[in-house]
Amino acid sequence: MLKKFSLLIFCLSLIGCSSTPVMTSGGSDASSTDISELSFGSSNNFRVGVLLPLSGKAGRYGQGLKKATMLAMEDLKNPNLILQYYDTKGTPEGARTAVENALNQKAKLIIGPLKSSSVQAIAPTTTAKGIPVIAFSTSDSVLEANVYTLGLLVDEQVNRIVSYAAHQGRKRLALLLPDNATGIAVAKAAVKTAQQNNVTVTRIAFYQPNTTDFSDILRKMTDYNIRSARMQRMKNALESKAAQGDEASKRALKRASTFDTLGDVDFDMVLIPESGAKLKSAIAMFGYYDVFAPQVKFLGTSIWENTALNNESTIIGSWYPAMSRSHSNYFANKYAYVYGERPQALFSLAYDAVALASALSQSSEQNLTPIITNPDGYVGINGMFRLFENGFNQHSMDIVEVRKGGDTVIDEAPKKFSPADEGSKLQDMTVDRFYKAPLIFGKDNAIAQSLIYGHTLDEENQPNRYLSTDEERESIRKGLEKMNIVIPGN
Repeated sequence: MLKKFSLLIFCLSLIGCSSTPVMTSGGSDASSTDISELSFGSSNNFRVGVLLPLSGKAGRYGQGLKKATMLAMEDLKNPNLILQYYDTKGTPEGARTAVENALNQKAKLIIGPLKSSSVQAIAPTTTAKGIPVIAFSTSDSVLEANVYTLGLLVDEQVNRIVSYAAHQGRKRLALLLPDNATGIAVAKAAVKTAQQNNVTVTRIAFYQPNTTDFSDILRKMTDYNIRSARMQRMKNALESKAAQGDEASKRALKRASTFDTLGDVDFDMVLIPESGAKLKSAIAMFGYYDVFAPQVKFLGTSIWENTALNNESTIIGSWYPAMSRSHSNYFANKYAYVYGERPQALFSLAYDAVALASALSQSSEQNLTPIITNPDGYVGINGMFRLFENGFNQHSMDIVEVRKGGDTVIDEAPKKFSPADEGSKLQDMTVDRFYKAPLIFGKDNAIAQSLIYGHTLDEENQPNRYLSTDEERESIRKGLEKMNIVIPGN
């Protein structure tokens, strides 16, 4: 049995290769699904069914993934590998028809589909036939034995960024999340990762996914009313003393007039799995409520790569995880050269899937599971990755910092996986029963806890506040010091 494969195989002459793949059309049911083949030979020993939404609403993603597989085939030049393409049309029904055609044409492995609903639709058929599936879904709800995904999962992203921040000394985490399945998934992963890294999740704020106005939820999340009332009380006291002619109070009042709040929030990092205008709006609103970096470090997920953030002063210095960039430039540059457009990060996963299929085709083993789930993992176009028997995966991810001159890798992805890597265990973890619940905003507390923890936490674990009286006093002292305000008589 093959123990380990190196999947990062470059074509030395890149575009000008002397041999080119052969594309043919046909199939048993070409009227109901697009069927075509791509190969470098005619040995027909290892056939792979590639199920993609080549038409329909997700057609542009399917076409991009298909182009990526073609680049991989050109680079790999494996005469033993045959790719058979089938159009799922982006629907469960289309996926079922596609997988039936693929299996009728002797596919030994399925690459795709993209959408979780399509993966769910084909799983009973592939499982019954013992055919492995390497999908691109980012939902872990469809994963099981022999149904894997290369898609970036929430757990690994949250684990990577929160663990890194914890190792940099950040200890109190807040979450700003959409009130949907993605938000709950992030919350679940965050509380598990926090427990692993001795981090406290102090606050979770949920917002409606279609909102563009974060003012109300962030006013509550940042305790703006409490912090501003504290400042106003201090100003009132200073005004009273200044009215009596106290010069020190006059100077302190003048200095305080430019500030709206007094005291820090009870978190030193906040995770926001959002992108585009919503992300920019949310972070700007934090600033409006006097929550700024570097006192609070803004963290993101890989979705941040889809947003140009370098001109946003409030986001400079923030961190997010991304698939390893050590080799991905090769793929992006070649894709752009051949097809005249830059690829989405998603497309590179299709390249890795074909590289994995090529490695599998070299094995004489009938049972592919031990090879697919090799704990050492594989080297792909995005760095290291590995698949687990329950269908989950793990990628070696960079940590990227947002900088004015361009996003920069500040912590490179690991070059190999540890057998005891904690990131692979998140899905099996449970939160300790003594874990103190976070304060919840924007959602019913009991409902939120039930969704995140699977039950409502005991009453003694329900917090009223996270800063102790002494910590709050120290926060106020530091706030005054930062504002260069000296209170007369103190």
